[in-house]
Amino acid sequence: MSIPTLAAIAAASYLLGSIPFGYILVRSCQGIDVRSIGSGNIGATNVARTGGKKLAILTLLLDALKGWLPVFVILHTGLVPAASAAELHTLASFSALMAVVGHMFPVWLRFKGGKGVATGLGVFLALAPWAILCCLALFLAVVAVTRYVSLGSILAAVLFPLAAWELERGLFPAPALAMCAAVALLVVVRHHQNIGRLLAGTEHRLGERKA
Repeated sequence: MSIPTLAAIAAASYLLGSIPFGYILVRSCQGIDVRSIGSGNIGATNVARTGGKKLAILTLLLDALKGWLPVFVILHTGLVPAASAAELHTLASFSALMAVVGHMFPVWLRFKGGKGVATGLGVFLALAPWAILCCLALFLAVVAVTRYVSLGSILAAVLFPLAAWELERGLFPAPALAMCAAVALLVVVRHHQNIGRLLAGTEHRLGERKA
C-alpha cells in the first residue's frame, strides 16, 4: 500500500463522507438550518423534526450511500490495486473509517457533523453484508423490546467488528478489523449524550412524544 494510494483514498472518502445531506436538504427545502432545531444534529432523526418523514428518509439513504460508495468502488471496480483480498479489505476498511470521520467532522460545517449511524450502515453494508444483517437483526430486536433507537444503534455498531471477524475472518486481517472497531467506537462516542440519558432513564423512546 503506497502513501499516494492511501492519501487518495483518505481524501476522496473523507470529502464524500463530509457532504452534509441533512443540512443541504433542510436548508434548500425549508430554508432552515437543521442545526438550530431539536438536537442540532444533521442526521435523519433531527431532519424529521422539521423536514418531515420524506426528507428524513432521503437523508438516511444519501448518508448511507456516501459511505457505501467509496468502499464499494475499492472492493469491486479494480480501480485500487491490491496484492490480495485481505489487503483490499484493509484499504476498504480505511476508506470506511475516513468516510465516517468525514460525516462526523465535515470541513464544510466547521467539523460539527452527525453521529455516523447511517454512514456507518453504508460502509458496513459494503464491507460485509452478512455481518450487517446480524447487526440489523440486533438493532430491530433491541428497538422492538426497549423502543430506544440510540441503544439499538450503539449495540449494532459494537457488534459489527465481531460479526465481520466471525463470518468473514479470512477477508479481515487485524488492521482491517482495527479500523472497523474504530468506526464502531466513533459511533459509540458520538452517542455519549444518549448514553448519559439512557443511564439516567430520560432517553426518548420511539413513538413517545416529548413533553
